[in-house]
Amino acid sequence: MTRSRAVWIFLALLTAIRLALLGTSELTGDEAHYWMWSQRLAPSYFSKGPGIAFVIYAGTALFGDSEFGVRFWSPILAAGTSILLFYFARRLFSETTAFWTVIALNVTPIFNIGSFVMTIDPLSIFFWVAAMFVFWLAVEKTPDFTLWWPLAGLCVGLGFLCKYTNALELVSIALVLALAPRLRREWKRPGIYALLSVFALCTLPPIIWNAQHDWITLAHLRTRGSLDEAPGFHPLETLVYLGEHFVTYSPLLFGGLIIAVMANRRRFRQQFKVLFLVWFGLPVFVFYLLLSLNKAAAPNWDGLAFLSLGVLAVSYWRERIETRAGLKYGAAVALLLALGMSALALDSDVLRTFGVDVTRRVPSDRMRGWKAAAATVETLRREVEAETGARPFVIADERDRASEFSFYFRDKRAEGPGHPLVYIPESQDIVNQFSFWPRYDEFVPLAPGSSRPDGEVYTEENGVNPFLGRTALYVQANGKERVPHHIRVAFESTTPLATIEVRRFGRILRELRVFVCRNYRTLPL
Repeated sequence: MTRSRAVWIFLALLTAIRLALLGTSELTGDEAHYWMWSQRLAPSYFSKGPGIAFVIYAGTALFGDSEFGVRFWSPILAAGTSILLFYFARRLFSETTAFWTVIALNVTPIFNIGSFVMTIDPLSIFFWVAAMFVFWLAVEKTPDFTLWWPLAGLCVGLGFLCKYTNALELVSIALVLALAPRLRREWKRPGIYALLSVFALCTLPPIIWNAQHDWITLAHLRTRGSLDEAPGFHPLETLVYLGEHFVTYSPLLFGGLIIAVMANRRRFRQQFKVLFLVWFGLPVFVFYLLLSLNKAAAPNWDGLAFLSLGVLAVSYWRERIETRAGLKYGAAVALLLALGMSALALDSDVLRTFGVDVTRRVPSDRMRGWKAAAATVETLRREVEAETGARPFVIADERDRASEFSFYFRDKRAEGPGHPLVYIPESQDIVNQFSFWPRYDEFVPLAPGSSRPDGEVYTEENGVNPFLGRTALYVQANGKERVPHHIRVAFESTTPLATIEVRRFGRILRELRVFVCRNYRTLPL
């Protein structure tokens, strides 16, 4: 059997397994929030482009509003990324190198998690690899112009619409063209400008949306990267940033990658393919490394850097394994360790089943207990409704909890067109996408001839708040000292109702407190 056929069979079986497992765990907070986006399609959103919303919409249109529907495209994208990387590595090196690149990629913990949950990362990685491969095909044909040039721009642009970090691929392209002497003349040819033109067209939706919303995404990204703070030098943050990579990428695989890149430093200028692979990885890594001098970046933020560097690392170690047989055992241990870490990251219950007490939060804990918690909140809502004779609305303390409850509530009656099923506390600040949806503190036009409700603290001209005088349930994570001030002053009374404990294998996985907030009266100015 050829390596190529083996890869296709391996990916077909692995994708089938991943698809079969999609519905075995609950959505993460990010997935639930992106699902809410998909219910309200837009050219862009508070923190991201529209790509993730449209992909989830496509999945749920096919398979319904279920975990399988939300996540359907994630294993498909993982398989697509693997196939692209296989043929790219085969073109640069050999079929054997390409084969082991696919194996290493699919045992890496962070890639396995991204192949299961539907976030922006599977989309970002797929389009990054596609653009890298297509750009290689374009420079192979130089000096002739081919459609590979605009197609590369389209791939970068589609990646940008999913994750803004993908725009850094333009830096990689520019560096390759500048540092490879035979390609410098491309700046005088139409190919690169076709690439940039197509990319520019892809940026229009988020640019237009942000122009209409005070460029809120730029403010968010500054805060996200701690660029709104005074610059500082915190070596411990940098060490945390680097250390987390050894966990999320597996210690032996990440260590092997670092050794391979360092060992190839003298070949950066001597071999074009080494130069190409290095500069499609380093800009992203260096960008987040610099940010981490002030505050540690999350390890998935720079995942794009390790795709090309991973190909380089596999090529480096394969050459040495052929001459030093003992390295085969080290490579096998590295792959098996990564596979084991992937299994535990996706389902920590494997250890708990055997009596191992997993006290630290692991990724799979984020995918447990939401359905049960949502059912309990709905039961409490029905009880309060029976007591008061009016249906209370629900507020959650944070975006993720509001999104999870919105997805898992069985009774999905919204308070009005476009309203989320669960609100977050009212605020004059724009904090996330909830700030752009109808809110319970908003005023609507007063019908001609209608009188204003009694007890209003503040009114707008010709406006009335339809939630005035109503009761709400407020849900927050246990451990917070007290109900926030802006919840307490907005209601006549706020009293504890219940504590929800979600347990798994005897351990509290999630604990929430529910309060009854009576007689909403809007916030005084």
